[in-house]
Amino acid sequence: MYKDLVVWQKSYGFVLSVYKATKLFPKEEQFGLIAQMRRAASSIPANIAEGSMRGSQREFQQFIRVARGSMAEMEVWIKLSYDLKYIDETAFESLSGQCEEVGKLLHGLLKSLQR
Repeated sequence: MYKDLVVWQKSYGFVLSVYKATKLFPKEEQFGLIAQMRRAASSIPANIAEGSMRGSQREFQQFIRVARGSMAEMEVWIKLSYDLKYIDETAFESLSGQCEEVGKLLHGLLKSLQR
C-alpha cells in the first residue's frame, strides 16, 4: 500500500508544511503563488498514490516521474517565496530541505522500479 512508502509519508508531510507556510502569504497571492505551491506540493503524494495503484511497473514509473516534475517545480516556488520575502530563512531552509529529501527518495524509488 502506498501509505507504507516512506516517500509517500515524507511527501505528505511536505504538503502539510507548504500549506502551513502559505497561510502567511499576502492575500493577493491566494490565486497565484499560494495556489501554485499547494497544487504542485499535493501533486507529489497524489501521483505516488495513483501510480502505485495502477497495477503495472511501467505506469508506476511514469507517475513517479510526474511527481519528480512537481517536486522540481516546488524548488522554484520555494525560492521565489523567499526572494519575495513571503517566507523567512528558517522556513526557506526547512521547505528546501524537505523538498530535497523527497526528491532523493523519489529518485531512489524510480531507480528501484527500473531494476
